[in-house]
Amino acid sequence: MNPPVQGQVVAAFSRQYLVELSDGELLPCLTHGKKSEVACGDMVEVQRIGDAQGVVKHILPRQTLLYRSDAYRQKLIAANITQIIVVVASKPSFSDELLARCLIAAHDQQLATLIVLNKCDLLEATTIARVQLEPYRAIGYQVLELSAKENITPLRSFLQGHTSILVGQSGMGKSTLINALLPNAQAATREISTALNSGKHTTTHARLYHLNRESQLVDCPGVQAFGLHHLDSGAIEAGFVEFAVYYGQCRFNNCHHTHEPGCALKEAEQGGKINSRRLKLFQEISQNKC
Repeated sequence: MNPPVQGQVVAAFSRQYLVELSDGELLPCLTHGKKSEVACGDMVEVQRIGDAQGVVKHILPRQTLLYRSDAYRQKLIAANITQIIVVVASKPSFSDELLARCLIAAHDQQLATLIVLNKCDLLEATTIARVQLEPYRAIGYQVLELSAKENITPLRSFLQGHTSILVGQSGMGKSTLINALLPNAQAATREISTALNSGKHTTTHARLYHLNRESQLVDCPGVQAFGLHHLDSGAIEAGFVEFAVYYGQCRFNNCHHTHEPGCALKEAEQGGKINSRRLKLFQEISQNKC
């Protein structure tokens, strides 16, 4: 029997995975059982079961795990990432609730965060998008404005030294960003498709690309929803970072920050210290984590 070898999962499709070994070989791998806990970015031990296939035997300890969930199931997105880059666009309009949910998940995993506003060549739409993002700038989130079709150079310095993941709704221009950063990305996708023997219809849950020795980039399909069922109310509240200074100041310890008297967050909102839309998002997400 072949001894186990270690590698990193660089692509996932259903229960098939592509594991990059230390010598650069891409080994297609399966998992035992019907349910897989493997995520793109995982460091794993695999055992060869032939010249061109292996089985994932063990997942090595993770530093981080980004995933979304509802009441019935969870969707692993990526493991061992250090930064989340949420891509929004001037046009089409983006969901600030989805943005807030991504940032809550990032805070829970202690990830560095960056919001990229794409398609800034659309001047009128960009003006509207800036207004929508102003509450995030005001509480310390960094917003990088660019046009992926014209110049993605400003983004490169933010990627250095990180394993970053690009997350965003469909239509935000994420694929254009990937192709600009990685001109060989389409060739890499074809290589993955060939290795997994899944042909032109391969759609991976996530793909990891090497930018350089210190930096990696994970791309995942566009998301229209980001369930947070796995987080308790405290973790969701903590994800609204501007609320921290008001912790413990409500009249009631079990305050839900909706209509209770003596709510410190409501009072802060009425005094213009907390953005009304952000408080409403907190209330909506707390009531419906999925």
